[in-house]
Amino acid sequence: METELLNAYLVDDEPLAIERLKRLLAGFPSIRIAGSATDAAQALTFLGNEPVDVLFLDIQMPGMNGFELLARLDRQPFVVFTTAYDEYALKAFEVNSIDYLLKPIEPEQLERALVKLNRLQPAARPEWQRSPDLPVLLKELAAQLGPSRTDYPHRIASRVGERIFFLDLQQVTHFIAKDKLTFAIVNGHGHAVDQTIVELESRLDPARFLRIHRSALVNVDWIHEVSSFFAGKVVVTLKDAEHTQLTVARDRVRSLKERMGI
Repeated sequence: METELLNAYLVDDEPLAIERLKRLLAGFPSIRIAGSATDAAQALTFLGNEPVDVLFLDIQMPGMNGFELLARLDRQPFVVFTTAYDEYALKAFEVNSIDYLLKPIEPEQLERALVKLNRLQPAARPEWQRSPDLPVLLKELAAQLGPSRTDYPHRIASRVGERIFFLDLQQVTHFIAKDKLTFAIVNGHGHAVDQTIVELESRLDPARFLRIHRSALVNVDWIHEVSSFFAGKVVVTLKDAEHTQLTVARDRVRSLKERMGI
């Protein structure tokens, strides 16, 4: 007897993240992609008319976060949360999701989630999906995230092989892009992170991290000195053990001076 296909729907405000997930899911014959959306309101309309078996859902999205989207659904699908921030893991599991995948999603992570999902299908909806307390919990979690970004992450993930380490952002002196990779620098050592400088700039607390170059994002708490040289060149010196010096791009000098009050 043929295995019944599971209808999946993908929601993420990043188009590239959706495309990557689609490519990965194409390798699993048990999954049929019913659709996708980069806008939570659009996803809500679709899911209200066409319930699906599993929802791959980003948590932190502009306008309506993932928990708020779920709170507005009359019928709860199985959920696989996808996000770049490890600190949402606990909140994700509070709603008894199938799994929690840290971006960028790796094939092994996805396979683990789908194996877990297949074990539950075609069983009846688990008790947690029928619980009257679930909508209340979802609304509470949605309210904690809020409509605008205030709970910036305190840690960031660094993947080494099959292991994931979490770095305290207070200890990260700066991020640097080099050879198509991005590194978080802690105590003079580089730790690879799966996000670009542009993505980090948009996701980290702007009160702490300032982009000073197309390939550099600096933790302003670690700036020790700002120096001006001939021809208008500006360099920041950090208060780490190496007294690291970073060049400031001409179009970033003004924002640096404003931030530093000079």
